[in-house]
Amino acid sequence: MKNSYKESGVDIRAGREAVTNIKQIVKTTFTSNVLTDIGAFGGCFRFPVEDYREPVLVSSTDGVGTKLMIAAMTERYDTVGQCLVNHCVNDILTTGAKPLFFLDYIGIGKLRPTRVTEIVEGLARACRENGCALIGGEMAEMPGIYRQEDFDLVGTITGVVEKSQILPRNIQAGDLLIGLPSSGLHTNGYSLARSVLLKHHAITDRVPEFDNVLGDELLKIHRSYLRVVSDLLEDGALHGISHITGGGIEGNTKRILPEGRQLDIDWSAWEWLPVFKYIQKIGNIKEQEMREVFNLGIGLILIVDAVFCDEILANLRDKGEQPIVIGRIK
Repeated sequence: MKNSYKESGVDIRAGREAVTNIKQIVKTTFTSNVLTDIGAFGGCFRFPVEDYREPVLVSSTDGVGTKLMIAAMTERYDTVGQCLVNHCVNDILTTGAKPLFFLDYIGIGKLRPTRVTEIVEGLARACRENGCALIGGEMAEMPGIYRQEDFDLVGTITGVVEKSQILPRNIQAGDLLIGLPSSGLHTNGYSLARSVLLKHHAITDRVPEFDNVLGDELLKIHRSYLRVVSDLLEDGALHGISHITGGGIEGNTKRILPEGRQLDIDWSAWEWLPVFKYIQKIGNIKEQEMREVFNLGIGLILIVDAVFCDEILANLRDKGEQPIVIGRIK
C-alpha cells in the first residue's frame, strides 16, 4: 500500500487554494511601506523613519482563547479575526504605540479553504480599520495536534511610539480612572462563560435577559480603542492606559502602577452589561470571581490628571463614547 501526505491528513493542494483565495484580501491592507508580497519567507516593511525623532518599536503576541470554540459551534469565522487584531492593537496602545504591521498564525486540524478565507477576511478588515498592514502569516494543517474541526488563531503586532511619549508616565495619587465601555466579553472569560451558559442554552437560543441569540452575543467583536484614544496619546494629562483582559479591571490596571500607588475603584459607578449579570445569576458566581474573570462592561481604562479630567471626558463624548469615571489612584 502506498502512503501519501494527503492520506496522512495534510492536503498541500488545499493549502495552495487557501493562499490563492486570501492573497487579494490581504493586499487590501497593504500600505506603501510594505515591500514584499504574500508568500515570501519573510514580510518586509519600510520603517517611516522620517515621521519620528526617537522611535521605539513595540510588539505583542496574543490569541483569542476559547472564543474560537463559539466560532466553530456557530460556523461563523469572520469575527474572531477582527477580535484578534483589535485585542493586539489595544495591548500596544497601553504603551502609547500605534500599529504598523501584523502577522497571524492559523493552526488547524483539517484545512478548509473557505473557513480560512473567512478568518483572514476578519483579520484584513480589522487591519484596514486600524491602519495596520497584514504582511504575512502561517497556516499549519496538523491533524495529529488538532481534531478535524479544531483550530487555533494567534497574532503578533508591531507598532511604534516616540520614546518621550511612552506610557505609563507620571501616575500620581489623585489621578482619576476613566472607563470606556466594552462591547461584551471581548476575548476573555470564555471558559467560564461557556461552562455556565451552555448548561442552560443551545448556542442558537435567544436569551431574553440580554435580548440576543447566545452565539451572536458571545461572538460580539472585541473593540479597538485606537480611534477614540489616538489624539490623547501625546497629551501630558494622560498618564496611563489599561486594557481590561484576563484578570479583570484590578488585575490589569495594577500592572501599570508605580510602587506606592493603589487603585480605589468605585464598583457602583457603572452598571454591568446584561450578559455579565446573567452569567453571575445562573452560574451562582461570587462577586469577586466575576471581577477577576470578566471586564464587566469596561474594556479600557485611562488614568488621567484630575485637573484635566472634564476636558478629556468632553473629548471622548464628542467621539460618541460614553466614558465613566470609575475611581482614582491613591
